[in-house]
Amino acid sequence: MTDVTSSRKPRRPHHWRRDLVELAALFTAVAVADAVANTVAHGPEGPYLLVVSAVVLVATAAFHTWWARRHSHAPPGGPAGEGPGEEPGAAAGGGTVLWRMRTTVRDEPGSLAALCTALAGLRVDILTLQTHPLADGTVDEFLLRAPAGLQAAALTREVAAAGGTATWTERADAHDLVDTPARVLGLATRTALDGAELPLALRQLLGRCTIHSLPAVSPAGRPTGVTAPVEGALEDGDTVMRLRDPYGGVLTIERPYLPFTPTEFARARALVELDARLGPRVPRQADVLTLPEGNDITVRRADQGDLTAALAMHGRCSDRTLGLRYHGPVADAAGYLRHLLSPRFGRTLAVETASGRLVALGHLLWDGDETEVALLVEDDWQRRGIGSELLGRLVSLAREAGCESVYAVTQASNTGMVAAMRGLGLPLDYQIEEGTLVVTARLGGAGAKTPAPRAGRAGR
Repeated sequence: MTDVTSSRKPRRPHHWRRDLVELAALFTAVAVADAVANTVAHGPEGPYLLVVSAVVLVATAAFHTWWARRHSHAPPGGPAGEGPGEEPGAAAGGGTVLWRMRTTVRDEPGSLAALCTALAGLRVDILTLQTHPLADGTVDEFLLRAPAGLQAAALTREVAAAGGTATWTERADAHDLVDTPARVLGLATRTALDGAELPLALRQLLGRCTIHSLPAVSPAGRPTGVTAPVEGALEDGDTVMRLRDPYGGVLTIERPYLPFTPTEFARARALVELDARLGPRVPRQADVLTLPEGNDITVRRADQGDLTAALAMHGRCSDRTLGLRYHGPVADAAGYLRHLLSPRFGRTLAVETASGRLVALGHLLWDGDETEVALLVEDDWQRRGIGSELLGRLVSLAREAGCESVYAVTQASNTGMVAAMRGLGLPLDYQIEEGTLVVTARLGGAGAKTPAPRAGRAGR
């Protein structure tokens, strides 16, 4: 939809002197034509004069064509930068920004037209529009291109004057230019390929929200008692969505600043149903790396099918290694690992030797709207670059998932984990309390680069 209130080009003033010049030129041309006609008809050199006149006319036409083409690239309507629909000087203070806006209007003819007219009056271009029907109205969601100088308060004020209520605005970016059907299909494809993608797909579908996956059984093996209706439910003024998790338990999605609409609830439930029909699935992709001493290892995705091998690795780890990873003794390693290996709570990378023995695990865990990274490397395989390799790959996965930061919880004495975090080359924040150290890496920091996974050799 284009802006219907563009400025029009001002009319030029009328000058009577230009009319006199054009009239004089017309009489002169008639006189010259009459003289040439008499010369050609009655003079002895008439044919030669006729040929010369034709040559002159052709040369004049060619020169006019060349001149017109050379000067045809000048912008119409005035100096460069001022197009036909712009006022002088508009380009100097120009520039546009993208906004996402949601507002509720009455469900009656003309309500949307009034809203569009108000936006046109602000020189706002409507790029996309979605409608979410409600029982007593309609929620309209827009993607807008607005002048850079337009403030959110002014936009909200004009929308309210046009009949919009409960208006919410947020700055958008180029990623929002993808139309909704294409975006939903892309999220469905990601979910179909990888069971760990469902929480991320829901977050991208619903915008800024917090997602909690509450299991039916705790890591200690005790029922948690959490449940949800088969069809799901909207609660707390439609700001909390509860959906039954196909893996058992409940997916709770919270968005306090903006209630969910029935349309959004239906889309989220459709993604969960797709996940349930496809069942547990993990991409089977493996990279073979060579350690500095020449041993080959394989890095791949892990799931709950690796529980037995992970338990065997735990049995070979020292108490100190397990204490640094879990910050204390693990009473029920089987239950805890079953939780960590579930695709619903994140992604896990496993490292295998050439003989197929599991020697390291790296976890990327969804923690509400934050993301945690954790590593466990068997004692005999430490200080060979495996931990750094796993951490770099986990951070790359987090960046692909759109995470803004990752954090690691460890002990202040765990110098290996601290060194691995520093080796990322990302901006880091440190918080320490009673011996517990939390190191946060900001993935969007200026100049930061995430180490790319290497498919040939493992680093130090």
